Amino acid sequence: MKKIAILGASYLQLPLVQKAKENGLEVHCFAWDDGRAVCKDIADHFYDISVLEKEIILKECEKIGIHGILTIATDICIPTIAYVASNLGLAGNSIECSLLTTNKSLMRKCFGENRIESPQSITVSEFNIKDFASFTYPLIIKPSDRSGSLGVIKASSAEECKKAVEHAVHVSFSKTCVVEEFIKGKEVSVETISYQGKHLIITITDKEITEEPYFVELAHHQPSAFSEEIKNKIHEISYHILAATKVENGASHIELMITDEGKVYPIEIGSRMGGDFIGSDLVQLSTGFDYLQAVLDIALNQYILPENVQSIAYSGVYFLSEETEFLLPVIRGDKEESYIVKKEILSGSLKPAHSSNDRSGYLIYRSDHRIILE
Repeated sequence: MKKIAILGASYLQLPLVQKAKENGLEVHCFAWDDGRAVCKDIADHFYDISVLEKEIILKECEKIGIHGILTIATDICIPTIAYVASNLGLAGNSIECSLLTTNKSLMRKCFGENRIESPQSITVSEFNIKDFASFTYPLIIKPSDRSGSLGVIKASSAEECKKAVEHAVHVSFSKTCVVEEFIKGKEVSVETISYQGKHLIITITDKEITEEPYFVELAHHQPSAFSEEIKNKIHEISYHILAATKVENGASHIELMITDEGKVYPIEIGSRMGGDFIGSDLVQLSTGFDYLQAVLDIALNQYILPENVQSIAYSGVYFLSEETEFLLPVIRGDKEESYIVKKEILSGSLKPAHSSNDRSGYLIYRSDHRIILE
């Protein structure tokens, strides 16, 4: 029986653990047992070890004799996975790639070096007004190494920028943040799969985002409604980003901004499957492509990359928060709808969405058309 190591044990990794079990794999799951480790009772073996403890996890994986290591939907595990895979000769991405795709400061530098047109940006550890003399407000401030919109704030003045920088540095692991000029437009993400340096774009996801200043994602829809001309631009820059950040194996999730003039700017790339049910649910619902199976097979170095993937349906997810209170009757089930695949209320109270942690429930759909709820 082959043995697979999965980093993380929250609800985000649950579909991966379940898929690994369906494959008859022996699942070894590493994560802090912080009360949210729902995979603990499903995995064959659970290790109460922080996913940041790369040396300890390497020794355990060496002892176990794992055949592959991976995660989905979370950035924090990526450097440890690359470290273990590199040391054990397993399929994965390089340590350099893991840093380029998790640290926004290194990412922006990489984009610049590879002539991928991006907003003007700077990395800082504290606010100094002189650093922004050449910038034009508004600015976007992001922790260098966090995800889920945590600490991402738009600032329209030096005073707002100072507060945003202090907050972003506070929540950053490295105590640094990226400050960049604000690009107005519509956001998409690109879901990709790579094996041995070859890449395939699976689908493009359209996003609905909260109003400024926090920019939290409230809904995702597949396939994208953008024109073929814009989609071609999205494909071109996505392949450029995958090559620049040295992605070789596994899923990637690339976020882009499309301006009203049709220009495409990179926001960031994660060398892992998109969260928010994008990779675990929506991709298969809209394309039939078994994304979870693909990332498992790649980790086990037993994959054949398909030539293309086609859209076969529309799928999406809506998230419940104070901004989307109109979803409550549908999620509660006051009226049953045939398009609903899955729905759940996670909290009895609704909060304003300042990060993805503030959501109180969700609804996943599949249909022959895009479902618009408002």
